[in-house]
Amino acid sequence: MAQLIADRRDVDFVLYEQMEAEKLVKKEKFSDLNKKMFDMIITEARNFAIKEILPLNEIGDREGLRFENNQVFVPESFHKAYRLFTEGEWIAMTEDPEIGGQGLPALVTQAAMDYIMGADFSFSAFGMVCHGAGKMVELYGTDQQKELYLKKMYSGEWGGSMVLTEPGAGSDVGALTTTAVKNDDGTYSISGNKIFITCGEHNLTENIVHPVLARIEGAPAGTKGISLFLVPKIWVNEDGSLGEPNDIVCTAIEEKMGLHASPTCQLTFGGKGKCRGVLLGEENKGMTVMFHMMNEARLGVGALGLFNASCAYLYAVNYARERIQGRDLADMLKKDAPAVPIIRHPDVRRMLLWMKAYTEGMRSFIYYVARLFDQVECAENEEKRVYYADLIEYLTPIVKSYCTDRGFEVCVQAMQVYGGYGYTADYPVERLTRDSKINSIYEGTNGIQAMDLLGRKLGMKKGLVFMNLVGEIQKIIAEAKAIKGLEDQARMLEQVTNRYAETAMHMGKTAMSPDVKVAFGFASPFLEVSGDVIMGWMLLWRAVVASRKLDGIVGELSGEERRQKIEKNKNAAFYEGQCRSAEYFIQSILPITLGKMSAIEASNGAVIDIPEVSFGG
Repeated sequence: MAQLIADRRDVDFVLYEQMEAEKLVKKEKFSDLNKKMFDMIITEARNFAIKEILPLNEIGDREGLRFENNQVFVPESFHKAYRLFTEGEWIAMTEDPEIGGQGLPALVTQAAMDYIMGADFSFSAFGMVCHGAGKMVELYGTDQQKELYLKKMYSGEWGGSMVLTEPGAGSDVGALTTTAVKNDDGTYSISGNKIFITCGEHNLTENIVHPVLARIEGAPAGTKGISLFLVPKIWVNEDGSLGEPNDIVCTAIEEKMGLHASPTCQLTFGGKGKCRGVLLGEENKGMTVMFHMMNEARLGVGALGLFNASCAYLYAVNYARERIQGRDLADMLKKDAPAVPIIRHPDVRRMLLWMKAYTEGMRSFIYYVARLFDQVECAENEEKRVYYADLIEYLTPIVKSYCTDRGFEVCVQAMQVYGGYGYTADYPVERLTRDSKINSIYEGTNGIQAMDLLGRKLGMKKGLVFMNLVGEIQKIIAEAKAIKGLEDQARMLEQVTNRYAETAMHMGKTAMSPDVKVAFGFASPFLEVSGDVIMGWMLLWRAVVASRKLDGIVGELSGEERRQKIEKNKNAAFYEGQCRSAEYFIQSILPITLGKMSAIEASNGAVIDIPEVSFGG
């Protein structure tokens, strides 16, 4: 079962060989840590995920949630696992130990989350949402708020949520109608209705702290007039004890396509006029605070795309090795030829290699962004800190959108490998496909992320951040050019990267012209090609590392001798697989990316010019 969450060999490869996590312990911030500790943490995360979390998948999907008297009851089996989850201190791994964290690098935490979140997001979301809410308290809360809330949220003793969406506003947060009226004691009376609140109500914790977006009376319209409030399910007294239940009512939970054990709640605040909250941060600065959590959440959702893909791919590989059906293509004319595992069939191998390339590329991409967070923390000067922080800003919408789209597509391909069985509930890829679809929708739909990339990120610092990214890609291309066997891939990625820069310039100009709507009609295709280029970069980077390691194993061997050496040596086989993933993606997928860029540069206006009535209906 372990291999059906994440391949530990691949996790270690990205962590230590590609991203060089060991170098982090040379930084002052992480000087008390070492590789042995990193290995122990990831091993423990893997063991915990396999033993306690993975079994909850089927149970949670089958049993779902129970909603009675405005209360949400999770599957009974969640309670033991959640207790172990909190005892293991998995919720705030990157935070300072003084406030309830483990003080780990984001890169190592990401590897642990490959297992914790990859095993079952319906379960792990209870802790992850709580961490995001707690992070806002840490960064923007008063000393008293930190004292009252922070450790209990980071420990998981109390739950958390993120409360912004309203029935009439949706993605247009500035149109919210929830109000806040200041009371004489400095608290605020909150009144309004919110929807789509993940973990907004449940019976896993005795309290839930809701960060709620609302508008103070007299505040400006739109997002400029939004403030953020901490609104606990049960009021927290000044001495930290729990008081009376707040005026918060869960009016319904959504019946969803997937994630059946994750409560997506409708909440009414102040229905009886007795809901109280405290201001978090400054008045009218709520979006500044909330965006910090949303950016963290978007990176986390992008990682979910990887986790779903990783599970689905490994299930598909195992099934393809076990499923016996059809003769080998070379023996099709031999009626007495034995049936073979379907992994021997070329089209199945194509699907598996397609899934392998994307899964590996996404893992490297997600870990790379995690490493950028560590580089921000450990930067030797402000210039470097800003450099890394800017790359995070540019890459965030791509991580969120590209990895969730491709993650879902990998699940679909895995279902295809299973054939008819994949469409049934007898096998886990059916559930994975349902669970993964939401990733492209929540925390800002992928279309909104594409608009953010084009409208805000592409022009950051007059295009300097974009060019810095291109420069990082070119470093790997230069290394690959010097390695025998990677020259063709390096030249192809170089051609695509240069074209990407030209396409970006075209998009930037078009977005500033009267054809601005046409430009945004191609925002999603532009984000898609951005992701393609990054996948090529990550896979070529993997191949650079793997090629050097492979040469150290096979030496000057060639032909049949080389093949036999690779087949008998697990490390050699792994490194050969990295080179083949890069070769396949760069030579078979990136040529299609060039065609996508041609379509973008043509900027056909059909999307904008078609009359609304022509859509029919």
